[in-house]
Amino acid sequence: MTATPVLVLLDHAADGTLRPPVRELLTLARELAGDAGVHGVWAGAEDVAGALPVLAAQGVSTVHRLVADADPHLSAVLADGLQAALAATGATVLLLVSSFENKEAAARVAVRTGAGVVTDADGVVLEDGRVVAHKTVLAGTWTTRCAVTAPRAVVTVKANSVTAQDAAVPSTPAVVDLPVEVRPGSTRVHLVERTEHADSGRPDLGSAHVVVVGGRGTEGDFSVVEELADVLGGAVGATRVATDEGWIAHDAQIGQTGVTVSPRLYIGAGVSGAVHHRGGMQASGTIVAVNNDPDAPIFEIADFGVVGDLFTVLPQAAAELRRLQG
Repeated sequence: MTATPVLVLLDHAADGTLRPPVRELLTLARELAGDAGVHGVWAGAEDVAGALPVLAAQGVSTVHRLVADADPHLSAVLADGLQAALAATGATVLLLVSSFENKEAAARVAVRTGAGVVTDADGVVLEDGRVVAHKTVLAGTWTTRCAVTAPRAVVTVKANSVTAQDAAVPSTPAVVDLPVEVRPGSTRVHLVERTEHADSGRPDLGSAHVVVVGGRGTEGDFSVVEELADVLGGAVGATRVATDEGWIAHDAQIGQTGVTVSPRLYIGAGVSGAVHHRGGMQASGTIVAVNNDPDAPIFEIADFGVVGDLFTVLPQAAAELRRLQG
């Protein structure tokens, strides 16, 4: 694979603010592209102007703003746009933040273009002209290296996998409109309405640097979990049993069928450490477990373990952190 531009999907919020993991992707993209340059794809009607200073600091050369007759937030329409962007730039590597929606779009693009696709990667390098992605599999028990042998690689990367750094030389990104021909089959799904969730003030679960998780041991009371998360500026997660019991919304579930997280700090309170849950968090940087059962499986993978009542330990930890913070 010769040096070609690298294409990055620029995930952003409704106000046009780039999501934090995008800076990580752009840092990674610069390493892969070298002198060939980094291009971004902007999907949606949100104004790109507010994101340009960040993109300039990251050395992005061009932002391709998708122009389509359908909602580009739908995965099939987004795939049409990404395919058009790949053709326009000649890029052989497409990077996306690893999310449910992006993984669906990545699969569609890979099928249409004959690309090799790797999801939930935690590192991407070039070796002997090939894209090689690193990822954990089988509930986090194996670390693998996946070499893409196809001419093009589509890779979704987990948040917190790369340390974001600005480019040595900033750029002046050009913003160009990219007309997208939407396939007839891409509009089979129609967006009926959007419901905006109340802002909790906490970071997104999938990209948070700190995640505090409550399990069966909370018995439905997440107040101490939320208190500690707020002190640490982290997100709140849960195990499957907690969401199945209706103690917390399903979008907080971490595990093989939930959100996969890789924060720098994971704190599990009343979490047993079942295989299903471990598969979604075992790649965390530092794992702290609080459980009153000394034989809980989560202690096998924890860096620090506290055997005790979470309703005693977590408030004490929050109080001490407040003291240290002044």
